[in-house]
Amino acid sequence: MTPSISTANYLCIGCPLGCRLEVDTAEEDRIVEIRGFSCKRGKEYAAQEHIDPRRNVALTVGLRGGALPRLPVKTSAAVPKARVLALCAALRDLVIDAPVRVGQVVAVNPLGLGADIVATREMGVG
Repeated sequence: MTPSISTANYLCIGCPLGCRLEVDTAEEDRIVEIRGFSCKRGKEYAAQEHIDPRRNVALTVGLRGGALPRLPVKTSAAVPKARVLALCAALRDLVIDAPVRVGQVVAVNPLGLGADIVATREMGVG
């Protein structure tokens, strides 16, 4: 008996080409074949996206005593896609004191996702 093959489709974001990727899987979601990639990054992206989709997150947190009321931040690494909303909710009430420098870690590994929250803008005292 031949195993049942299913195909998942993805749009690659690994480079500007935006290749349309197809991932064939067999039993227990085992990848059998990846098609449609034009570069090595596309093949790696398709496998990662199918097995464990992750996203970089950029948002703002509160800033006390700064020139602006909000500070733009990002994750230091991609986090599981299924946990992005929970991460945003956990950071909703975070307030940082100015001054802040670019690259400063403002939250260490929130929710244990393996990524710190890092300032993406210099913010002096306002």
